[in-house]
Amino acid sequence: MDSISDIAAPFEKEFGVIAELVHAHAKREPQHTALIDKQCSVTYGQLDAMMDRVAAALKRDGVKPRDAIAICANSSVHYAAIFMGALRAGVVVAPLAPGSTVEQLTGMMKDAAAKLLFTDASATEAIAAAKGLKLGCISLDGSPVGRQLKDWVAPASTKFKAVTPKPDWAFNIIYSSGTTGTPKGIVQPHSMRWAHVRRGGNAYSYGPQCTTILATPLYSNTTLVVFFPTLAWGGTLVLMPKFDAIGYLELAQQNRATHTMLVPVQYQRIMAVPTFDNYDLKSFTAKFCTSAPFGAALKADIVKRWPGTLNEFYGMTEGGGTCILEAHLHPTKLHTVGQPAEGHDIRLINEDGKEVPQGEMGEVVGRSVSMMTGYHQQPAKTREAEWTSPEGLRFIRTGDVGRFDADGFLTLMDRKKDMVISGGFNIYPSDLEAVMRKHPAVADVAVVGVPSEAWGETPVGYVVRKAGNEVSEASLLDWFSQQVGKTQRLSSLHFIDELPRSAIGKVLKRELRDQHVAGAKA
Repeated sequence: MDSISDIAAPFEKEFGVIAELVHAHAKREPQHTALIDKQCSVTYGQLDAMMDRVAAALKRDGVKPRDAIAICANSSVHYAAIFMGALRAGVVVAPLAPGSTVEQLTGMMKDAAAKLLFTDASATEAIAAAKGLKLGCISLDGSPVGRQLKDWVAPASTKFKAVTPKPDWAFNIIYSSGTTGTPKGIVQPHSMRWAHVRRGGNAYSYGPQCTTILATPLYSNTTLVVFFPTLAWGGTLVLMPKFDAIGYLELAQQNRATHTMLVPVQYQRIMAVPTFDNYDLKSFTAKFCTSAPFGAALKADIVKRWPGTLNEFYGMTEGGGTCILEAHLHPTKLHTVGQPAEGHDIRLINEDGKEVPQGEMGEVVGRSVSMMTGYHQQPAKTREAEWTSPEGLRFIRTGDVGRFDADGFLTLMDRKKDMVISGGFNIYPSDLEAVMRKHPAVADVAVVGVPSEAWGETPVGYVVRKAGNEVSEASLLDWFSQQVGKTQRLSSLHFIDELPRSAIGKVLKRELRDQHVAGAKA
């Protein structure tokens, strides 16, 4: 095997092509394992050959460079091969969530102008949407949906002359989770993905020696932020199509995992496994987290009991600015999301679009080389998501409210849209949730703002109790009221078996608001 310096050489370039790196790894070390799932594993040589067959089949079917395909399926080796093969052909990939409705999937596939749909048995709604659009389907798992993958791909001996994309070509279209309404297509260019993979080797020890375990879905940018660097640097990816805490620990131990990306609720469930300390996790080098609020106490527990670094990324799928918290190095900053990444410009602005003084709260806006082109076919929405600095530079608005401390660490207060304005007072649900979590009976909590005739808005709490705890709603609400100021008191509190979450762990507060409004009308 060549030295890591030889593998790192392509990353000296300002721009490179990820699919070409896979080919280079296949030539250098064809027998090195690239992908593992529950059903099979493939080497870099096999993955490279599969990418050629996929690219050739796309060209045969009239899918041209810069056209799009859609993939709606559970994570698998075949899913990854289709994604990478499409990139080799210069084709844009729109990865879609199997849990979406037929209407959402129809809209997303139509918006992306997808030429083909690759799917599996988990995505019956996607199949129905494709039929409505008269879109050809290819089955990744042998389910009786359109053509079978083995019959669709080009012959085994096929070689394909790779298409070299330009930096501004669309790499993929990631559709927002829909937690705030209709999903928007976020167009990420090749230059943005290259920036992600370029920094990974030196900063996080990616390379042929790494084994990354992924238990979040491949349609999520959360997953892709680690998926592509692992392949680009020649490592091994272990794909877990459905997460469960004990299964994850067994898989990590069995494969001697070195890297992982998990969302906070997954970390929470793993750390709560009674036998966690019995698993051998000493192989871990780097752990990552993003996508949802990450509690300081949970970070501290992970740092204490789980070997390897813990790195929290704060940013958006749209790109812009990223903050990084190296939790293992900053035990007094665990309540923050860290400092701006190198080369990232993050600022705070007020309602008038003016920058706020250091120490004051404002909306977080960011700029870097990793920025979306825009929302697909939605120029007005794109303009809404942008802020132009006094110097004329383009920034991406996050919709989050935060504050920098004297050391340059960013503390997030809340989503701007989630802030409750009650009787003229600004109330931040995250503050109230942090207080509620201190009660020994509380396993999980979400606070949302709902309409109020008296106050305009008022905060309402939804609490998941710890198993076996019989605390009443009234007594918990009374305890909470004694912990906060009068303007922060909840108007009501409700027990719930489980908070509604997206596949990557974000609490779907819109569903809770809708549930409350529907109950009030009943």
